Amino acid sequence: MISKSLPRIRWSQLFKPWENIDPWYLLCAVALMLLGSLMIESTEHGIADLHDGNFWPWLFASFKAKWFVHISTGIIGLGAALALPLFRYEILMQWRWIVYGIVNVLLVAVMFFGQEELGAQRWLNIFGFYLQPSEFAKLGVIIALAATLQDRPARNLGAMFQAIAVVAFPWVLIFLEPNLGTSLVFGAITVAMLYWGNANPGWLLLMASPLISMLLFNTLLAMGWGYLALWFVWVLGIGYVGWRTLPWRMWGGLGASVVNLVSSGLGGFIWNNLLRDYQKGRITMFMNPEQDPMGGGYHLIQSRIAIGAGELWGRGVNQGTQTQLNFIPEQHTDFIFAAVGEELGFVGSIAVLLIFLTMCFRLLVIAQNAKDDFGSLIAIGVFAMVLFQTVVNIGMTIGLSPVTGIPLPFLSYGRSALIMNFLAVGLVQSVANARQKARY
Repeated sequence: MISKSLPRIRWSQLFKPWENIDPWYLLCAVALMLLGSLMIESTEHGIADLHDGNFWPWLFASFKAKWFVHISTGIIGLGAALALPLFRYEILMQWRWIVYGIVNVLLVAVMFFGQEELGAQRWLNIFGFYLQPSEFAKLGVIIALAATLQDRPARNLGAMFQAIAVVAFPWVLIFLEPNLGTSLVFGAITVAMLYWGNANPGWLLLMASPLISMLLFNTLLAMGWGYLALWFVWVLGIGYVGWRTLPWRMWGGLGASVVNLVSSGLGGFIWNNLLRDYQKGRITMFMNPEQDPMGGGYHLIQSRIAIGAGELWGRGVNQGTQTQLNFIPEQHTDFIFAAVGEELGFVGSIAVLLIFLTMCFRLLVIAQNAKDDFGSLIAIGVFAMVLFQTVVNIGMTIGLSPVTGIPLPFLSYGRSALIMNFLAVGLVQSVANARQKARY
């Protein structure tokens, strides 16, 4: 009998389909997801104690626990993130309007069939699974906007307004939910992708200037009439930017100044008639949460206490008093960083920031080395989404920015957000996998 030796398995061949993906980006996402599961478990404070230490009741209860849902959703998302690099991302150029149409249909469906919670209508109940279309709309808009700028870079005003029009419709639907936080994320994504798509930085400043003028005018007016001189200098500066960058010179500069003057006056109307009370509180309360310590300022006060109590090394997992005694509402979602600060301390908080910093750096490397503009713009869109959400979420947790309801990527509890973030990882890894391996 002739024996045939089996061929030796080369492990490198097994990983060949993923040989050009960025491992650091993937590892950062997985590390944050696992840390998020640990922190969410801690915020549920003592599930084992509820069942007197008995194993089987604890096990069955764990299947329903938020930390278990988070990690199981993360595993599903990780599977998708590993599968997407096996496909060519360029096919999305042909499917962009289908993806764009699906997310807009879902956003419209929310307006008619959505579940309302905390004054906002954002979720669709699909066979018991609560889907948040606004999360997936972020990725859908990134794809559509990247394809639009690939076809027509924003080198002129017409191309830039065409790109803005792509974002405008889903942005309006999300703002009307109302979902102020996600609408702000859309703005960050749009500005970053337009800049990467060769838009004049002066045009981007002019685009954002009405909102800045509105906020500046009303803030300075509250401080006193004398401070409005600063606002007037700002309006004149915007007029100068319009004169230098718009094709109509004098009329462009004059128009930019007039638009900012009008928008400043509209600020009061929008504040009094369009924004809900809870949105107003979220915007202004961070400046002085002690004005309503048992109401709108309660989250912020307790969050700062928790982070300060962590000191250098933290109190230890499941040992934080603010976290374990449930002093911080929504601590498993918007305020998850407060649990990190209290139980892992300054060192743990810095470690989380370094992971996010590494993730953002790798996204820039992938964008810089992508083989085409479409892939590069996708990576920049995801970069802007992750960076903006991280800065705003951590900023609101430590009292440096308004409470906007923006989750912390990969750490905050939320199945739709976690799945979307891992889909973004997979899509960007598809971009990385299609390029020559960068030496960084």
